[in-house]
Amino acid sequence: MNNTLIANPGRASEYRPPVHAVDLAPSVNEVRAEVMTTLSGPQKMLPCKLFYDEYGSRLFDEICNLPEYYTTRTELGIMRQYAMEIASAIRPCPLIVEYGSGSSVKTRVLLDHLPDAVAYVPIDISGKHLMNSVAALQRRYRYLLILPVCADYTRPIDLPDIDQADSVRTVAYFPGSTIGNLDPLAAVEFLESVRATCGRDSRLLIGVDLKKDPSTIHAAYNDSAGVTAAFNLNILRRLNREIGSNFELNSFCHYAFYNPWLGRVEMHLVSREQQQVFFRESGSVDFEEGETIHTESCYKYTLQEFADLAAAAGYRRERVWLDARNWFSVQLFEAAG
Repeated sequence: MNNTLIANPGRASEYRPPVHAVDLAPSVNEVRAEVMTTLSGPQKMLPCKLFYDEYGSRLFDEICNLPEYYTTRTELGIMRQYAMEIASAIRPCPLIVEYGSGSSVKTRVLLDHLPDAVAYVPIDISGKHLMNSVAALQRRYRYLLILPVCADYTRPIDLPDIDQADSVRTVAYFPGSTIGNLDPLAAVEFLESVRATCGRDSRLLIGVDLKKDPSTIHAAYNDSAGVTAAFNLNILRRLNREIGSNFELNSFCHYAFYNPWLGRVEMHLVSREQQQVFFRESGSVDFEEGETIHTESCYKYTLQEFADLAAAAGYRRERVWLDARNWFSVQLFEAAG
């Protein structure tokens, strides 16, 4: 960015936060090329970031309130119970950079206890959903400099220039167990990228789902209301709209299961019949009956497994906060050296 924005929370009456996001979202051609590549392998796949258009983001917010989906309410309970401790551990005057900010629900618990935060940089791939969240945050935190970035955060990102940035400590915030969507090697590479973006003396505050009874995990991705199924199928609806494919949604069904040996949930879309799907300007893809598109993995970890993974990315763990059942964790790391 050409203009440096001044963070000065101590003089809130003289400050009005920005209303435009930095737009680094991938182009339609980039999305089309990635989709054709991921659908061409022996196991057809789609990147899970494509879930989050405006409608998909709303569906995910609905999933977070389902009785079967324990992760959001459990993590939110941890944040509420330990908010003062967590805020104390990352103060003073942090710059909060949130990866995959969504509706920023958990972030509000954090910001309520960080009146001295230098700025908040929410990063999300759904531009409209991002700006709706920012508008609500601006009304609630009038003193706070908010700099939204619409981007695919799995790719390298240049943070907005902020006056005082060299003298404050950046805290990368990654809630929601979203790190589990990456396989372990990709998770290490992603955390290395976060560390490079946020600085060698930065910190990482991250939500990590823990291993538990497989039936509990399985139910979270197969809710009785069918919202997760609608969320999964919406990825095809989005491709039809944005890159000109002709997926028939009724010809695919949602399928999710927990693999305890790999420690992950797998979400798939199963072709109900032999069919051919066409893509504008890109040819076609054939499906056999019963063939699947792997849309998402959700890895679960033990505390030691995740500490080892983070260490491989250059992070040293400082603190862990858990719920009473040890189902979920909020973990604080320091960039090591």
